[in-house]
Amino acid sequence: MNAHAPLASHRSDFPALATDWAYLDTAATAQKPQSVIDAITRAYGVDYATVHRGVYAKSANMTQAFEAVRAQVASFINAASPDEIVFTRGATEAINIVAQAFGGMQLKRGDHILLTQLEHHSNIVPWQMLRGALGLGIDVAPLTDDGKIDTDALIAMITPRTKIVAVAHVSNVLGSVADIRRIADAAHAVGAKLLVDGCQAVSRLAVDVQALDADFYVFSGHKLYGPTGIGVLWARSELLMRMPPTQGGGSMIETVTFEATTYAKPPQRFEAGTPHIVGVIGLGAAIDYVNSIGIEAIGAHEARLVKAARTALGAFNRVQLFGPEDSAGIVSFAIDGIHPHDIGTILDESGVAIRAGHHCAQPLMAHLGVPATARASFGVYNNASDIERLATGVARVLKIFS
Repeated sequence: MNAHAPLASHRSDFPALATDWAYLDTAATAQKPQSVIDAITRAYGVDYATVHRGVYAKSANMTQAFEAVRAQVASFINAASPDEIVFTRGATEAINIVAQAFGGMQLKRGDHILLTQLEHHSNIVPWQMLRGALGLGIDVAPLTDDGKIDTDALIAMITPRTKIVAVAHVSNVLGSVADIRRIADAAHAVGAKLLVDGCQAVSRLAVDVQALDADFYVFSGHKLYGPTGIGVLWARSELLMRMPPTQGGGSMIETVTFEATTYAKPPQRFEAGTPHIVGVIGLGAAIDYVNSIGIEAIGAHEARLVKAARTALGAFNRVQLFGPEDSAGIVSFAIDGIHPHDIGTILDESGVAIRAGHHCAQPLMAHLGVPATARASFGVYNNASDIERLATGVARVLKIFS
């Protein structure tokens, strides 16, 4: 386990981990490094001012910093232009914007949306709401035996009636990585658009939206070591130009009269009201932090942790592991005869934090044949001792329930 040493020093960057705590719930939300906390404190303190409206110096400076993060995000995912980056409250809002603004205007009765068996509720419910409003069909692609999207089966399900394909880049339960480019090629062959939920991908995989050839890509800042309440919608500029706003208010307009309103160009068209200024600044600091380490190094580190965790947990006869061997930063498991909530509670007594539940993926739980799973997920701050503590804690769970 000495292979985990290269990133070991980064644990000290995270104030929450100064105590003896094995935090294994990064897939839910990542801990924040001190540099992000400092950036947020500074933005709320000596630097604070509104953006886009003030003519005074501090407002101009904050506007410049705010828009610099838009360019930073564009570079991070290799978008063609900063104007393709829309700031949202999170990935959930971003998917809803696409469903309402693009789907609501471009789809018609009889059109189909293609999802997969492993999607998060946030990539299911908005499409169901649209289905009810417009009379659409929803198709669901199956998984392979090891918990990956069955890409061959998915492609076979794409027909001229398919207008949107929406998939998770990395499953939040199984850690399986989708073949996004192959799915994009198949979708585009019939004129369909591809939305990718990148929440679990951006913190551990190098994301290039142009190389992936997606049409929409969404993620949340808090899973990328940034603050909560800030997310990103990337969309091709020509698609954003075709989409109407989903909220009305300040900032998203050009002119307003009681007779009519004209809207601003994207991305401002989709950013009604005062934005989460400090959240954007914190997101920029988080991207700086990730870039300082290197996304490839983080991904390789988490891959080693996954291998170690699967080996350690697989040594217990009653433990069932889910997902592929090469999952990205996430290991879900169950113990025969023991509810995951009991597993999580007992592990917490030993200072080990995991997630236990359906992980906002109830259709996937039904597919797996379990009500819930226990999930360990990793970040840059985890190390070999966290895996050892997890294994020791599971041994204690088994002893208690023996």
